[in-house]
Amino acid sequence: MAFQFSTATRNAALDQIETTISTSPTLEIRSGSVPANCAAASTGTVLATITLPSDWLTAASGGSKTISGTWQDASADATGTAGYFRISQGATCHIQGTVTATGGGGDMTLNSVSITAAQQVNITEFTITAGGA
Repeated sequence: MAFQFSTATRNAALDQIETTISTSPTLEIRSGSVPANCAAASTGTVLATITLPSDWLTAASGGSKTISGTWQDASADATGTAGYFRISQGATCHIQGTVTATGGGGDMTLNSVSITAAQQVNITEFTITAGGA
């Protein structure tokens, strides 16, 4: 049988993510495929770099957390097709996943995955949901 956790336990675990990673981490949007894990070297080209807000996730509620504040790069670093993201503090990757446009089913949603250097890039959706409901 799979473990099941109360909503309070799931919320506490999710809130620990922001505590562990700390304030104002860096979000990179990259071309290519997601590396095997966060410890693996980054692949592809950095298309956009965003310093996330000091309080970058909402307080967990109902077993999930979402974007807090504005997640935006006013001027993209390079031209390409977004494939994945990494959220890091310093040189340490803490979270990575796929990127898609709205309705694409990725782990993070952008206004467009087709990025041109110097264009504005907006993160429109990012939700972390704890398992074990």
